[in-house]
Amino acid sequence: MSLDLVGLEAGYGGARVVQGISLSVPPGRIVTLLGPNGAGKSTTLRAVAGLIRLSAGEVRLEGQCLDGEPADVVLRRGVALVPERRELFPSLSVAENLALGAYSRRDKVEVATDLEMVFTLFPRLKERRPQAARTLSGGEQQMLAIGRGLMSRPRYLLLDEPSLGLAPLLIEEIFRKLVSIRAQGTAILLVEQNAAAALQVADHGYVLEAGVIRLEGSAQALATNDAVREAYLR
Repeated sequence: MSLDLVGLEAGYGGARVVQGISLSVPPGRIVTLLGPNGAGKSTTLRAVAGLIRLSAGEVRLEGQCLDGEPADVVLRRGVALVPERRELFPSLSVAENLALGAYSRRDKVEVATDLEMVFTLFPRLKERRPQAARTLSGGEQQMLAIGRGLMSRPRYLLLDEPSLGLAPLLIEEIFRKLVSIRAQGTAILLVEQNAAAALQVADHGYVLEAGVIRLEGSAQALATNDAVREAYLR
């Protein structure tokens, strides 16, 4: 069982941005979706998360269709989106932002357990628990955004450009944490402009150009593919 996109088409205002793509995210794996700006990567994630409607195709979660489900239902069914630019609540504290990630849950004991898991994964968030999100550094804000996503206890985490605006050392730290998240059993669909970093942690990858998948393969195969190296790894 997996998270599967089958012939997915989506866009805005009648314009098709994503044009019939199919891909699969197996449980407990990191799959990366690479491509230039405007290729349709973020649109793909938003369609999977239920934020925009599909024009055609299907999103299947472990064999069950998610088409037409609103974002809150998609979240409750185990798919969480960490959006580009994080979209935190800047005036709320770290603790309050994390609590909002678990807003749809009623299992208070397990929520407390997951909060400790997030603090173990990102110790700096525990140190800054009472601070307003706007006072955090860019790297800390990204940690908070990922932590908030994990608080819904997703089986599949959709990550949109987690390295955006971060210094190289922080990018390395964030991507090490993605490996830890995978080790805990959460699968990740990773949209990322930093192809080198993404391919270092991913198991499999797809290259999206102009709304169409042009290449796919293991992360190792893509990292050594001449076309990928020329376009994304120089």
